Amino acid sequence: MYELHVNSRFAAAHNLRGYKGACERLHGHNWRVEAVLTAGKLDEMGMVADFRDLKKALGEILDDYDHRYLNELPQFEKANPTTENIARFIAESLAGKLPDGVTVRSIAVWESENCCARYIIPE
Repeated sequence: MYELHVNSRFAAAHNLRGYKGACERLHGHNWRVEAVLTAGKLDEMGMVADFRDLKKALGEILDDYDHRYLNELPQFEKANPTTENIARFIAESLAGKLPDGVTVRSIAVWESENCCARYIIPE
């Protein structure tokens, strides 16, 4: 099994509905995202996939989040825009953009230098 890691960033604001504390108010983060991708075999070039293509796929998803108020995005109409939910939505979106044989293993989203949530795809 091969495992690739691709990192990217986006900046966005949100507030947590129903939270009792400062995070209930509008605030922003410079989010860092790590995608962990797996594959069981290499292509004819000896790669799982071209990193350029993987970074592009992740970037297309994060472009929808970048410099946005996350609460206004359709996926957060009912789900709170928590770091955990952001990780899950990115994982689900990225899964549909990968080459055959490449799967999302997990997505980690850091809201600060010291705190992250990781969504692991159930096997």
